Parts: sequence; structure tokens; C-alpha cells
Amino acid sequence: MQNFLRIFLLLALTVTTATTVSAQIGTIDVRANNKVILVRVSSPSAELNDLAQRAFGAHGLYKVTAGSVYAYDIRFTSVGATQVRVDISKGTAPFASSTVTGTSARNALLRAADFAVEKTNGIGLKGFFTARLASIGTRTGKPEIYTSDLFFGEVKQITHDNAFALMPRWSPDGSKLLYTSFFKSGAPDIFQIDLRSSQRTTFVSFRGTNSSARYSPNGQQVAMVLSGEGTPEIYISNAQGRQVSRKTRSDAVKSSPCFSPDGSRVVFAMEPGPQLYVMSTAGGPVSRVSSGFTYCAEPDWSRTNPNKIAFTVMQGRNFQIAVLDLSTRQSQKVSKAPFDGVEPSWLADGRHLVYTARTASTSRICILDTETGTSVPISPTSLGQMQSANVWTP
Repeated sequence: MQNFLRIFLLLALTVTTATTVSAQIGTIDVRANNKVILVRVSSPSAELNDLAQRAFGAHGLYKVTAGSVYAYDIRFTSVGATQVRVDISKGTAPFASSTVTGTSARNALLRAADFAVEKTNGIGLKGFFTARLASIGTRTGKPEIYTSDLFFGEVKQITHDNAFALMPRWSPDGSKLLYTSFFKSGAPDIFQIDLRSSQRTTFVSFRGTNSSARYSPNGQQVAMVLSGEGTPEIYISNAQGRQVSRKTRSDAVKSSPCFSPDGSRVVFAMEPGPQLYVMSTAGGPVSRVSSGFTYCAEPDWSRTNPNKIAFTVMQGRNFQIAVLDLSTRQSQKVSKAPFDGVEPSWLADGRHLVYTARTASTSRICILDTETGTSVPISPTSLGQMQSANVWTP
């Protein structure tokens, strides 16, 4: 029972609202004018215009202007039910254009906006607007899992468990979710949902705690935390929850395993502290990753930039987001908010991420530019308290 409480408290620490911070969650814009690309963004469609403005307004490299001075004029035009044309001008001269097909007009707009970002940023950044999110929301009064696009359009409620849910995680192909829930046994078990069929299966349900499940980049393995043998340890199974193999052995609580982009290593948090550690997926010795912070949790390894790991740190009484650069072994706190920042999940460009912004009474999903600290709320209040967003990139 003691180990169960220890691992549950570590898991729940950053998804509860125990913070005493009372600041309002709003946009934090710390972009300097000489570090942004000024763009004029427009569409004849009011709906597409609003979405395009919102998308570029959430990107830390761009600043939307209605004035006459800008680097690019980006115009989006609906040309079909699921097609959007984007025309980019630089000054008075045409610069680039494309007709983009999506799964809907909204999705086509976001794809076209990604095209515009990739054509105009000048530093090789990928677009990230077409990302999809799996999040926890309390619209019904209980925490349930929802999927949506990055700006919370096309929202779909996935679970109807009426029970505490934790940590939804996408499969690499976007067809499945793993998550932890108390709904069936009253204890934390891991479940898998096939999003195509809506079929849910129990992934693992051993004695004790079953939590923190996460797919490998190729989708063939799953890392998780199990406490059935006493101490919460890191285990790895196949994609069906079988061939479960224990990879760590110590008396310390472990949490939040995450695979490296090539699938050869796993980073995780471990007491005391906790601190971040890395090990081979085959098991063996673990190596502490020096971070410069006394509390480190919830690591997320960037698949775009293998040298970057985002994680949650504690400074004073607040949680914030930090990024570790493995090439320099240096860490830097990247969030600048007066409220808590937890649960980072990288977006496709390796520069921005989504995270949970949290005050004493509110929890919202935000986009954070890790280079400038600019933070923009994206989750609507209509979905209740939102947290635990995990990114999938098509």
C-alpha cells in the first residue's frame, strides 16, 4: 500500500490543482520585433480567416499585423469542401502558392498554413498546425479523454468512464490511444482504445499500479510503470501488452518513461528528487541526466530534435517547463508564466510544445515557444478544465 500511494502521488502531483497560484491564464507575448516575421494573414471566409489568424498568432516566430508593413502577405481561399488555396506574396511579388487538400475545410486550412510556415520561416522549421491532441477535459463533470485538432476544432469525446483518467498517449500511426484509468477495478490500470472502431481493451491490469504507458516510435513496444512486484519499476512490453519485461530494479519510485526518437533508449523520472535518468531499452545500468534542477518530472523526448528533452521542474512553489539540450548537457527553464506549467509534449518543429497551464482554479492547454517563452492558450473553457495534452503529428 505504501508503494501504491507513493507512485500515485508522483503521478497525480502535476494533474491535480493543488497550486496556490492565482494569476489568470492568458497570452504571454515576449517576442521582440526583430526576432519575428511580420505577416498579413487573410481569407474571404470568416471562419477560415479566424482560424488562420489564430494559428499564426500562436507561432512564436510570426507576428500577425493588419498594417501596411509586413514581410509576407498570406491569403487563404476555399476552393472546395476539403480544399484551400494559399497564395503568398513577398512585397508585391508572388512568392509561393499551393492548393491543399485536407479531411475537411478546417483541416485543409491548417495544412495550407503549415505550407506557408515551411515556405517563409527561412530556418528550416516544420509546420505544426496539423497536429492532433488527446487531452483530459472535465466538460461532463468528470475527467474524460477528448481528441481534437491543435486549436480544439473537431472535438470528439473518446471515453465515458465517469472515473479518473490519466495520461492519454497516441500510437505512432494515430489509430490508438493508451491511457490509465480507475474505472474498472478502482485501481489504476492501463487501457487501449482503437479510435477507428472505438473498441477498448485492457492493456495491462496487474496487482498494484499500472500507469504511464507510452508507445515506442515504431509502435512495436510500450514502456510503462508497474508496481506488482513491490517497487514501481519501468517495464517494456510488445504492442499487445504481452511479453512484459522488467527493466529497472531499485527501491526508488519511477514514472513517465519516454522513448528516444530512435527507440534505443528510455528517459524517465526517479526518486529522490525526482531526477531524470536514461537507460537502454534492453535494460541494464541507468545514467542520471544532470539538469541543474532539484525536481524534474514528465520528460518528453523530441522526435524532431533528438538532443532535446522537455520536462517539468519546480522552482519555489511553482512548476515550470524546462528543456535539456543533450548536445551541451545544459538545461534552461523556458516557460515564463506566473502560473504553473506542467505536462510538456513536443510539436513537430522541435521548437514549440503544448503544456498544461494551471492556477488554483483553472487548467488550460497552451502552446509554448521554447525559444522566446511566448505562451498562448488554445483550449476553450467550454470543455472545462483541460490538461494532459499529448501530440500526434500526421
